[in-house]
Amino acid sequence: MARTLTTNLKVDINATYQDSLDLSTVKDFLSAVFSDTLASGIGADQADRLWHDQRTLAASASENLDLAGGLTDAFGNTLTFARVKLIYIKAAAANTNNVVVGGHATAAFVNWVADATDKVNIRPGGVFLLFAPDATAYVITAGTGDLLTVANSAGGSSVVYDIVIVGAAA
Repeated sequence: MARTLTTNLKVDINATYQDSLDLSTVKDFLSAVFSDTLASGIGADQADRLWHDQRTLAASASENLDLAGGLTDAFGNTLTFARVKLIYIKAAAANTNNVVVGGHATAAFVNWVADATDKVNIRPGGVFLLFAPDATAYVITAGTGDLLTVANSAGGSSVVYDIVIVGAAA
């Protein structure tokens, strides 16, 4: 039986914004929902590669996640992403330092930001989500554009983060 992957993504934001006035309370209700499904495959609205893990970085440490042959899936298969459709990173609430994503010096997976030196700081308890369901998505170039750097922003304590990467082999 061939491996298949179905990915369901849902972001659901519900907020109530209110102000108590002299004679009434004014409320603004917001419901913003985004959902999408990726079927198994390599085209638009499809993905066939999944990698996920909970990682710990020592104080001031960093790691390079090799998206073109450096990660292993839950079945022990080496994963080579040609395109990334989704990246989800959640920094543990108990972290003292930020989790920093991006900024590899020479072989950065960079086409999701404007420049190879760009980085995203994920504060303790925070979440970073990147999603592109189209056929092109975020292209990986083996050897020159395949390293996703994740770092601990400071010394003194380690950081823990959860990461999920969904993509396609071609």
